[in-house]
Amino acid sequence: MSFQDPVMAALSIADKLLKVIVEKRSVPSGEDVKKALTELDLEEVYSGKGLTLFRNRDIIVLALPRGNLVIDVIPSTGEIGEALEIISYHDRKLNALILEILPANDLEYEGNIGLEPAILDLNSGELKSSPVFGRFEEENGIPYLVIDEKTFDRWVKSGKLNVCPICGGQLIWKGKQAHCVDCGYGIKVRE
Repeated sequence: MSFQDPVMAALSIADKLLKVIVEKRSVPSGEDVKKALTELDLEEVYSGKGLTLFRNRDIIVLALPRGNLVIDVIPSTGEIGEALEIISYHDRKLNALILEILPANDLEYEGNIGLEPAILDLNSGELKSSPVFGRFEEENGIPYLVIDEKTFDRWVKSGKLNVCPICGGQLIWKGKQAHCVDCGYGIKVRE
């Protein structure tokens, strides 16, 4: 599925990068980022001088991997009010790796980000948070965030199953599928 907006792209990118963080116990490298973006069918437009630029018809992704990782996801219209930023860094005080999605510009961001950051404890190798990242699929014109059972189980344990992980709105569940009454995205759980 081609990403239609920064939220869809950011969640899918974060899902891929979280797997790298858990496996390697380090901030994703430039090569890790390139691989993840290519697997998500984004076209590499430029690479050099510590910067990589990817795009599709609807979004532009600018990656700056230098020790810490910063990835800007911008709609191709250039609307900064919809842009998101994925950041990953080593928090030395917590001795943890952090991966989070934030508005690129808090003052102009038009939506609401309800996303919980991923916090990987480097001492135990365990996630100390309940991030809900996944990939998107479309069904009957509705975009669905598809998550795995492991992510769902972590989310259930967090006690926040009725809170939309995308916008912080209210979720209505039917079996292993939900819809947000605020942002309109759907969520599906798959093995």
